[in-house]
Amino acid sequence: MNKLLMEENERLQKQVTQLVHENAYMRQQLRNASLANDTSCESVVTTPQNSLRDPSNPAGLLSIAEETLAEFLSKATGTAVDWVQMPGMKPGPDSIGIVAISHSGSGVAARACGLVSLEPAKIVEILKDRPSWFRDCRSLEVFTMFPAGNGGTIELVYMQTYAPTTLAPACDFWTLRYTIGLEDSSLVVCERSLSGSGGGPNTTTAHQFVRAEKLPSGYLIRPCDGGGSIVHIVDHLDLEQAWSVPEVLRPLYESSRVVAQKVTVAALHHLRQIAQEMSGEVVYALGRQPAVLRTFSQRLSRGFNDAVNGFVDDGWSLMGGDGMEDVIVATNTSKKISTQANSANAFSVSGGVICAKASMLLQNVPPALLVRFLREHRSEWADYKIDAYSATSLKAGSCSFPGLRHCRFSGSQIIMPLAHTVENEEFLEVVRLEGQAITQDEAPGQAVLSKDIHLLQLCSGIDENAVGACFELVFAPIDELFLDDAPLLPSGFRVIPLDTKKEGLASSRTLDLASSLEVGSATNHSASDKSANGHNLRSVLTIAFQFPYEVHLQDNVAAMARQYVRSIISAVQRVSMALAPSQPGLHVGQKLLPGYPEADTLAHWICQSYNCHLGMELLRYDGETGESMLKVLWHHQDAILCCSFKMQPVFTFANQAGLDMLETTLVALQDINLDKIFDEAGQKALCSEFAKLLEQGYAYLPAGICLSGMGRHVSYEQAIAWKVLGEDNSVHCLAFCFMNWSFV
Repeated sequence: MNKLLMEENERLQKQVTQLVHENAYMRQQLRNASLANDTSCESVVTTPQNSLRDPSNPAGLLSIAEETLAEFLSKATGTAVDWVQMPGMKPGPDSIGIVAISHSGSGVAARACGLVSLEPAKIVEILKDRPSWFRDCRSLEVFTMFPAGNGGTIELVYMQTYAPTTLAPACDFWTLRYTIGLEDSSLVVCERSLSGSGGGPNTTTAHQFVRAEKLPSGYLIRPCDGGGSIVHIVDHLDLEQAWSVPEVLRPLYESSRVVAQKVTVAALHHLRQIAQEMSGEVVYALGRQPAVLRTFSQRLSRGFNDAVNGFVDDGWSLMGGDGMEDVIVATNTSKKISTQANSANAFSVSGGVICAKASMLLQNVPPALLVRFLREHRSEWADYKIDAYSATSLKAGSCSFPGLRHCRFSGSQIIMPLAHTVENEEFLEVVRLEGQAITQDEAPGQAVLSKDIHLLQLCSGIDENAVGACFELVFAPIDELFLDDAPLLPSGFRVIPLDTKKEGLASSRTLDLASSLEVGSATNHSASDKSANGHNLRSVLTIAFQFPYEVHLQDNVAAMARQYVRSIISAVQRVSMALAPSQPGLHVGQKLLPGYPEADTLAHWICQSYNCHLGMELLRYDGETGESMLKVLWHHQDAILCCSFKMQPVFTFANQAGLDMLETTLVALQDINLDKIFDEAGQKALCSEFAKLLEQGYAYLPAGICLSGMGRHVSYEQAIAWKVLGEDNSVHCLAFCFMNWSFV
């Protein structure tokens, strides 16, 4: 393939030289013809802005088109741009192709070349339909189209793109697109911006966008003998938003790597996906056609982008805040959720939709790891009652306040894969959240409810080998019938790396926080591992959640949405602290909470204090086996928990048995209070022994019953409580050991 590409590159460079000469000759002929007919036409040729006012005289536009063609070909096959291979894109039989980015020069640029098993005409059709594969494309409208007289076609195109986060404005493009066939049967689609900020069919909404410039870019498609095509793609942009966004976000608009990932490589991925679908190689679940599942993915992405951007012409308007600026709340009274305006399954209520959204900066948190955690541990941040509210509202077409619905999450979620892209950078799945029945005793006068919730979920960027510009988890409640035109109201998360040279390095780190407790000291890791831990890695997290409401519940739902997003932000911050190393060489999970010691130190304090107070060893640990004390404590058969020594004690650490007993995780542990796990008899026993605990440093608690985080009863034969002393011999926390526990 490399030999073929080199030969083609040499041939195309010769063709570029020929086209440049032909272009110069054609421009001279057009200028002479214009002078012979009307001297004012010279200004039309040399002044593109004037030619836009007179589409009936395309001489000036044809001149621009030919210039664009020559410049594009010099970038696609030549050295008009200083190209370097994009880091992380390794060549090989499974490689998508050859990807390069600009090293210097004006704007940001990316170039890709790959082999696609489609005919050139089909590839042109797919690539020109940009909304079908470019997720950031909000709309694309061909303003006017006319033949160029040489077999080509000239189009004036207006495109709007979404902003990736609430912290940046959206942008639009006003371009000339030129489609032409070359003598060797190759097809070219090239494009560049036209001057003038007022161009486009809808100038009334222009204030919502920043006009960006597209420098000569496009696609060169050359047919191959025996079928298929070699595709050259060039994207060269000058993004004006870089000067209108916070300084921390500027790398998003000044990075050629981001352009390559979001646009150039995405186009090649989409072409390969379509080629495999058309060949019948792709088999999807539930008997759905690939096009149907692809449409679901597009609708989820588009709905989330609409929520993040909140365009006025979509019907969004901001609601008043509560004095804090951390969460933006907007309402849309005209939103109809369906694939078609007249669909029988369209969802509409008397109120509309409320969206609560926020963006936050993350430090030293690998984006892929965070999104994987959010996906696999939904119970750490989500509220099942609110999921049930949204699901019921979409199904019934009416909204009841979530506090009225008596239900709870069983803690079990089942993920059923539906489809994934060829490169595994994105996949679609159905998530079933298993509900737990509420009995008449727990909710007197209410019907017993035990209903599972189904979510249609789109994940991108969490594959360890994925190289993406953003990492997303977007989902929407869906009826179990899973109709093709089911209404969708997407919510979710988007994490965008800001340090583009470091992204993806830490994605292979373990997701299980507990497993990091097994590795011993930090000295076992190499310098390359330290760099992969993502120190100084910055990313921006955008959260957007949508909720349907009825008119009389607007204020209640808005307050609930605002508070819910705040609780999610708090949960994400806790997760981030657990996932992020606190210093070079310190492993994920070893820093428990702010103000608390590393896990190794805490393990020594727990064991030393136990020996000091009770005169015996807690663990069988001699230090000669090579295992750390933390690892031995972690795998101890009895449940060991630590809680803060405060008026309202909350748990701060537990070993694996302790987490199993409480049916929780290290991250969610601090949400559980000490007094919540004991039944009435257990609380009385603890109170009666508390004075002894403070006086002699330990106390024995009799056999009893406690409650897990999921409300299940747990019996234990005996429990021991003792004070854990820190370095200065002060009480750091209280530790508990529950012996021979089991679920009742």
